[in-house]
Amino acid sequence: MKQNDVLIRPYVTEKAMNHMSGTPTQAFKDGNKIEFIVHRDADKSQIKTVFEERFEVKVEKVWVRIQKDGKHAIIKLAEGYSAEDVGARVGVF
Repeated sequence: MKQNDVLIRPYVTEKAMNHMSGTPTQAFKDGNKIEFIVHRDADKSQIKTVFEERFEVKVEKVWVRIQKDGKHAIIKLAEGYSAEDVGARVGVF
């Protein structure tokens, strides 16, 4: 699978936007995450590698779930990197 095929598009909902910034009471638990629709055959390590290379950030953890509209990857960025900055680069805001 080509690197360009792994990340399909950002997944934008109100909940996903809240995970990007996190509210002051949830900043540690829920903040600094961004969600993408990814290729169904991509695994967590591929998603992490492609995301780090494409956006020049460090990824702390990746969660995946499969839904009717495709495979979703929730990507938590390492401390010192901002999900809001990545979101701005891909046109979420």
